[in-house]
Amino acid sequence: MECKADNPVSWLAGRNVPPVVEAYFELCRLKQLYRQGWLKRGIPRQRCESIAEHSFGVALLTLWLSAAHFPELDAGKALRMALLHDLGEIYAGDVIPGDNISAQEKHRREAQSVERVLGKLPNGEDYLASWQEFELGETAEARFVRQIDRLEMGLQAGVYASQGFENLDEFFASARQGLSEPCLVELIEAVRVLSQK
Repeated sequence: MECKADNPVSWLAGRNVPPVVEAYFELCRLKQLYRQGWLKRGIPRQRCESIAEHSFGVALLTLWLSAAHFPELDAGKALRMALLHDLGEIYAGDVIPGDNISAQEKHRREAQSVERVLGKLPNGEDYLASWQEFELGETAEARFVRQIDRLEMGLQAGVYASQGFENLDEFFASARQGLSEPCLVELIEAVRVLSQK
C-alpha cells in the first residue's frame, strides 16, 4: 500500500495513553493512506486523495443529500455509517479489485481492523454495529450510504477531470453502476457529461 507516511500509531508503542488517543492515532492512518485506485490510474501522489479525504466527502454528501432528498431516512444513523465506513482500511489497507483479494477475505481483514480500533472505545460495540450494518447493506440507511460512497468516487473523478486528468471513464461507470436512486444518477451523469467536453 502506498502511503504518505508511516502509521502514526507506531509512535505510541510502549506508551500508556487513553484508548481514545490510541484510536485517534490509528484513525490518522487514513489521512496517510492514498486511494490506491487513483494511483494505479496515474494520479500523482501529490494530487492523490487519501482515504480520510474520501470519507470526509462521503460524510458531507450524506448530510446534504439525506436532508434534501431522503427525509424518511434516519440522517444521524446514515452519517454515523458514513464516518465509520472506511475504518476497516486502517489495518487492512485500501484493497482494490486489481489486488486479487476475494470479497470474503477483504471483509475479514476489514472487520478485524475495525474491531481492533473500535473495540477499545466506550460504546465501541455500537460503532462496530453501525459499521457492520453498512457492510451488510440491508437497511435503507446502509443502502443509501453505500450509494453515496460510489457517488463520491464518481464526483472525485470529475474533480480530477477538471484538473486535466484523462481516462477516468471506468470510475464514472463504476459509480453509475452502484447508484439506483434517480437523483443520485442525475448528479453523476451531469459530472460525467462535463468531463467529456
